Amino acid sequence: MRKITLVMTLICCVSLSYAQQSIQFTQYIFNSLSVNPAYAGYKEQWMGQMNLRSQWTGWSGAPKIGALSVDGIVDVMNKRHGVGFQVIGDQLGAQSALSAYANYALRLQLDDEDKHRLSLGIAGGVTQYGLDGNKLNPVDFDDPVLPNGMISTWQPDVRLGVYYANPRWYLGASFQDLFASSTNANDYRFNENSLENLYRNISLYVMGGAVFDVSEGLLLRPSVLIKDNFRGPTSMDVNAMLIFSQKFWIGAGYRTRTQIFDRDYSDYSSNRLSTVNSLQAITQLHVSDKLRIGYSYDFSLNRISNAQNGSHEVGIGMLFGKPRPKSSEPKYF
Repeated sequence: MRKITLVMTLICCVSLSYAQQSIQFTQYIFNSLSVNPAYAGYKEQWMGQMNLRSQWTGWSGAPKIGALSVDGIVDVMNKRHGVGFQVIGDQLGAQSALSAYANYALRLQLDDEDKHRLSLGIAGGVTQYGLDGNKLNPVDFDDPVLPNGMISTWQPDVRLGVYYANPRWYLGASFQDLFASSTNANDYRFNENSLENLYRNISLYVMGGAVFDVSEGLLLRPSVLIKDNFRGPTSMDVNAMLIFSQKFWIGAGYRTRTQIFDRDYSDYSSNRLSTVNSLQAITQLHVSDKLRIGYSYDFSLNRISNAQNGSHEVGIGMLFGKPRPKSSEPKYF
């Protein structure tokens, strides 16, 4: 007989993986390739970036996420073709996910001065999902629902995006998990036990931002990111960064739930779902023309705030090749 404790453990594991299926970094504002494939090649230089995130620190089995990406342009003269590659690893208790994506962006020049570009992007990849039975804590170790060691499965994925940018503002939209619309109970199955099925939803990301002159050597860069999976609450990130002499960035962000669309769940759960999520403190330092280092801290505002110690994230970015000419327009997005 399956023990209630083990059943609840697996349910929580799968439920949390559903929430974590589309990984979102607080420092996406420094690398929008993580949410939009059309961003590939935006900086018009080859750039490598690494992000490490420890979420809800102090909580046993809390998510730990790492990502490595490289993107740039393949035609230096016309800057028309952007490419990128991403590897993302996610560990959540007994569950893990490892994804790899190849990105391509067609960058259309909209004016003679080349200050306006419209990019159309696509990414294809695969994700390997794993469940380690050795990390579960069952009441009955002979329970047939308990996996014997590590088991895994994998699924393909396609992402689509569009991204417009000029020196002063940008706007983009993307779809992720386009292969996630199947409702077949045999999909996303770890083994013969249906309790271990993993379901995903298509996600929409809408992003925008701008940069304003505050005074000489000081800029203000606000931005917003809206994420929706067409079923649950819509998530919204609002950020504002101050940029000093194009070298030091410091700012804050706010993540919240917002009801943009009328959905059935709101009829019976809206009063129990907190609209607030977290506050973020974000900073970035350009150590040199080629190297930047960023750090962010997320402070939870909901009921789990007393059960964990917040989320830490570190980002490192490095440009390859010759720096951009001083006379060229800076890339703030």
